[in-house]
Amino acid sequence: MQKIRKQVTGIDVAKDELVVCLGRTYEDCSTELFAHKVFPNTAKGFESLVKWVAKSGTAGRFVMEATGVYFESLAYYLTDNGFEVSIVLPNKISNYFRTLSIKTITDKTASEAITQFGLERNLDKWEAPKVIYRKLRQLTRERGQVVETRTVAKNQLHAEQSEAYPNPGSVARIKKHIVFLSKQEAEIKEELKQLLKEDLEMKQILLILCSLPGIGLLTAATVLAETNGFNLIRNKRQPTR
Repeated sequence: MQKIRKQVTGIDVAKDELVVCLGRTYEDCSTELFAHKVFPNTAKGFESLVKWVAKSGTAGRFVMEATGVYFESLAYYLTDNGFEVSIVLPNKISNYFRTLSIKTITDKTASEAITQFGLERNLDKWEAPKVIYRKLRQLTRERGQVVETRTVAKNQLHAEQSEAYPNPGSVARIKKHIVFLSKQEAEIKEELKQLLKEDLEMKQILLILCSLPGIGLLTAATVLAETNGFNLIRNKRQPTR
């Protein structure tokens, strides 16, 4: 019987479910995908997943794709319980998928591709971001959504006012909506400032970043939030992608 060199639990994460594939690599470098199962993307589903993996005897790393925010709860649960996790960017999985002989993309084949990718690559271990970076990301993303919505509202206002016979009621409501969104943005920016004041280390990092030409507080906070304090950066080209 051949010795197992590496084991991986590959997970295709969706909003409501986790499609899981178990795989292993043997000492002769051959690979085997030997089990599949679907679990709900809920706390109970996480517990069932861990029990199923333990029962199968697979003690390797959990590998999943960074699918929006839907992977985060599972990633936190696994790391909090002492499991090793790797998070792979979607473009890497897509590019890898094209190298395989699989013609049809389904949740099952996606989980198989993730498992195979994990078996073939030496992936970095994912570490949960510090609380301040998580809060920063939530606030900067919320502000981005508010700004985008306000831009849409301003375009609607311009279109309404440009009509031959603008509806006064519509114009008034759109203006109120814009004022409301601007107030929300101001509240988010103030919350950001208060959050950043609470962390001395963060203040020092921000001072350095904001000393660079064209870098303001919001840009610096966004960069720190999305890169987990630059911990996710592996080369000089990555931030520009």
